[in-house]
Amino acid sequence: MSDKAETKRYALKEVAGHTDKTSCWIVIHDKVFDVTKFLEEHPGGEEVLLEQGGKDATEHFEDVGHSTDARTMMKDYQIGELTEEDKQFSKDQGPKKWGDESSPDNASSWKTWLVPMALALTASLIFRFFFIKN
Repeated sequence: MSDKAETKRYALKEVAGHTDKTSCWIVIHDKVFDVTKFLEEHPGGEEVLLEQGGKDATEHFEDVGHSTDARTMMKDYQIGELTEEDKQFSKDQGPKKWGDESSPDNASSWKTWLVPMALALTASLIFRFFFIKN
């Protein structure tokens, strides 16, 4: 799909007709993908793709945070793009950076282990003080 002149254009209405195991198309970032042959290989199960079949799955795709490998693999399934009238012009956010301590979302990641440890220590001390006799 490298040459713009050769890119096939599909209306969202046409994509909407491909929603089952025999023909499943999805839209991600205004690009149309025929994922029928990928249904059984999808790590999240075929149900995930069938649920999004015939629709714009961009938001769901980005929410999951697909890897660079997954984004590269998608190119094999691209069959075209949406028509100009149906495009949403969404921006590819790229793969999520898991474990990036500098991001605001992970700024309090220490709490995910410190708070449970403090609770366990407190429970242990209470148990020892009240229930263990010398």
